Amino acid sequence: MQTRHLVITGRVQGVGFRYYMEYKARQFHVTGWVRNRRDGSVEAMIQGTPENVAAMIVRAHRGPPKASVDAVGVSEGSGEFSKFVARPTA
Repeated sequence: MQTRHLVITGRVQGVGFRYYMEYKARQFHVTGWVRNRRDGSVEAMIQGTPENVAAMIVRAHRGPPKASVDAVGVSEGSGEFSKFVARPTA
């Protein structure tokens, strides 16, 4: 299993980005969480097979139709997750 921490910037709030990530997480069988941040970015922790985590990172670069992603920061993540959930804004 691989865990990655993502910080997604651009026009990523108010466009359904968290719902999009939840949908893709189910599609790619990854666990973790996603939340909006007060600075306007979206943050996610993704855990799964290396292939599925990589697929999620590709989807994070695309985002939902109304999003405009400027950058996706990827770093090592940590934690154990049993499902993928949306968390409150931090």
